Amino acid sequence: MSQELEPIVRIRELKPDRVNFVLENVDLALANSFRRVMMADLPTVAIDMVEVQSNTTVLPDEFIAHRLGMIPLVSKDCDEAIRYTRDCTCLDGCAYCTIELTLNVACNEAHTMDITSNHLEIANNLYDINEDSGDELSKRDPFFGHPVGKNEAGVPPVLICKIRKGQELKLRCVAKKGVAKEHAKWSPCSAVAFEYDPHNKLRHTTYWFETDIKQEWPLSENAKEEEPAREDEPYDFNAKPNKFYMEVETDGSLGPQEVVMKGLQELQTKLANLILGLKSEPEMEMNQNNQLAPPNEHPDTAPVLQSQWNQQRSPGAGTWASPNAGGGWGSGTSPAAGGGATGAWAGGATGTWGGSSPTAGGNGGWGTGWSSPGQTQGGWNV
Repeated sequence: MSQELEPIVRIRELKPDRVNFVLENVDLALANSFRRVMMADLPTVAIDMVEVQSNTTVLPDEFIAHRLGMIPLVSKDCDEAIRYTRDCTCLDGCAYCTIELTLNVACNEAHTMDITSNHLEIANNLYDINEDSGDELSKRDPFFGHPVGKNEAGVPPVLICKIRKGQELKLRCVAKKGVAKEHAKWSPCSAVAFEYDPHNKLRHTTYWFETDIKQEWPLSENAKEEEPAREDEPYDFNAKPNKFYMEVETDGSLGPQEVVMKGLQELQTKLANLILGLKSEPEMEMNQNNQLAPPNEHPDTAPVLQSQWNQQRSPGAGTWASPNAGGGWGSGTSPAAGGGATGAWAGGATGTWGGSSPTAGGNGGWGTGWSSPGQTQGGWNV
């Protein structure tokens, strides 16, 4: 795949609850990471605690609580409209980190009655709201926290249970913000379809068949987007997929456009944090050496340490060699990268455990290995 090609997104179909698009000129790992982020890393609101006050139905409390937790709630702009309970300053829930819903249904007639998500009501604000605490409440949608599709024509509600005459169900629910890594109820997606190489040119899939593979394994609609493989075409061992067909179906808590856009933002944030963590290692090691310097060292010696750091840079391999510093695990220096082509660890440092750190031979393999602590009559060497 050429390095000059930029990623391309082509939307084939967009509906209120799903989007179908083609992602081109990206690596397989990036496309799969994008899929996983959309399913498991986007915050939504879901019922997390249920207080059952009265239940005379045929279903136990735990069964009903599980069903309530799986009901999708409107979570538009959830990242700004509500806080995580772990990040809130309250002690036992407040209007900024929780949403309270109530359900109180009783059957007084001689017929079967359905209790659905339409019976869930947002409770009146029972918390003391401090205007100086934050602006989360002003960023909420008017239907934020309501069950998806409540009282909307053509949208069937979620069935919770059925009751007969004389039975009732009364409970109180507390909805919180979370992600699907904690529990699947916080996932905004009901399904994410992901396909590449519909003609199996790369042979990443092995089909089991009896007589005819083409009839027993019909091609998908995405096969129309690519040319089929020729029988006389040699197999390319270095070929990589660069065109991915994705369809994101949401449960209604977030719209498909919001899921895709916030998924890209979340993936970008994760990659940026990874790059930042990798870049900060030399600076962290230098700061650690400065902190472990003798107490009588003057602060003005920091430029000298920096010059030593620059002078001891290996000219051949382009890697860094840290300056000698007292303290730490032992009196020796930290491992330095060798200047040869092997790039293996050279030298060793005597630690406080009584052994020496591992050294590497010229072939890049480990030398003596980690030595176990030496034991004397008085105990362990220090």
